[in-house]
Amino acid sequence: MRLRLLHAVLFVSALLSFLPFASRCQDSGDQGTVVRGDRAEIAVTVRDGSGAPIAAPASVKLYKNGTPSDQSSTSHGRAFFIARGLGDFTIVVDAAGYKSEEKEITVPVAGKMEIDVYLHRDLAPNESASAPGKPILAPEAQKALSKGAEALRAGKLDQAEKELNKAANLAPANPDVLYIQGILYLRQSNWEKARLVLEKADQIEPNQVRVLSALGMALVNEKKYEQAIPVLEKSIQLEPNASWETDWASAKAYYSQEQYGLALKMAQQAHTMSHGSSPQVELLLAQCLTAVGRYEESAQVLRAFLNSNGQSPEAVTARRWLDNLAANGKIR
Repeated sequence: MRLRLLHAVLFVSALLSFLPFASRCQDSGDQGTVVRGDRAEIAVTVRDGSGAPIAAPASVKLYKNGTPSDQSSTSHGRAFFIARGLGDFTIVVDAAGYKSEEKEITVPVAGKMEIDVYLHRDLAPNESASAPGKPILAPEAQKALSKGAEALRAGKLDQAEKELNKAANLAPANPDVLYIQGILYLRQSNWEKARLVLEKADQIEPNQVRVLSALGMALVNEKKYEQAIPVLEKSIQLEPNASWETDWASAKAYYSQEQYGLALKMAQQAHTMSHGSSPQVELLLAQCLTAVGRYEESAQVLRAFLNSNGQSPEAVTARRWLDNLAANGKIR
């Protein structure tokens, strides 16, 4: 599968306490959302591990650029805010018996934004960590998921989308459904949709290598390189040799942040694992070697690439890079 390689807001923990607010936002679902200027409504649904709205009351706090902006309590798992301006926000949710959860969001335009936040049980030392796993798919949902995955493997993207949409309607909080949807959106080059469903899958079932890898690729394709790096690093930490695509995405993200040594290391790993099967890997490796001043090695990679892929679309780029290295006196 060929993908175009796939800023992040760093949450600064506020040490200030929230000031009481005179009014709270109410659910405007029955009467529509009134938006003035650059104000937008943020509707937060807090869910448990099964995907259902949480029954216990939860405290929901809204930060803008690390500064407290508003707070509310859930009713039937829902909380509402009128954002003071547009831009980047952090939602922090706390509920008794659950681990605190943070979620970074961007509000680009005025309007209503629906946000899901998934909480995970905070187990006591004497509790079993094996309790409830992912939601079990009903037969009809499982059938739609299987058909969608089969169509995706066959490259029938329209059919895959139809079946996966059916599965998602039947099981909207199932991580397997969300993951396969994410892969479909990657195949369709719909990077934002891929990121959103993969982020949801990671919230429901954290630390799954395949989800983290795909999410990292989506972020790289969106050019959210700084945000992609920790996601890809976690994926590689959990399973170092899972796929050359993860190494390639990591190299691309490091290179964009001018971390050329790390970029070269990951590009070399991707080159080894891909066995020369990906033109993008070869070109990225040459690019990283050039960035660290290893010009002759870069030229060797480019020449080897042209010998094997002289008629490929990427060959024009490889020849141009070789010519530039020679013209600049970097190679003989």
